[in-house]
Amino acid sequence: MTTNEMHEQELNKKPKTQRYQEKKSASKEEKKKLVHRGTKRSFPIWLRLLLLICGIVVCFAIGTMVGYGVIGDGKPMNVFEKETWTHIIDLVEKEQ
Repeated sequence: MTTNEMHEQELNKKPKTQRYQEKKSASKEEKKKLVHRGTKRSFPIWLRLLLLICGIVVCFAIGTMVGYGVIGDGKPMNVFEKETWTHIIDLVEKEQ
C-alpha cells in the first residue's frame, strides 16, 4: 500500500463536519434552506448600480469644475454653460 492510499484512508476515517452531516441527513425542504441560507441581499444590486452611476456623474461634475475653475482660472460654475463647451469644441477643432 502506498503512502497516498494510506493518507486517503485516514482522511476517510475522520468524522465529517457538522454542516456536511446536516446536509446529508436533511430532507429536500431542509436542504433548500441550508443551500439558500444567507443569500438575501441587504443592499440590492439595482441600488448599487444607481449609486455608482450617480457617483460617476458627481465626480465628472466636480472634476470639470476643478479643471476649468482652479487650473484654467475661470469661474467653476461656467463649466455648466453651453457657450463654454462650444468655445472648447471650437478650440479643439481649429487645431486639426
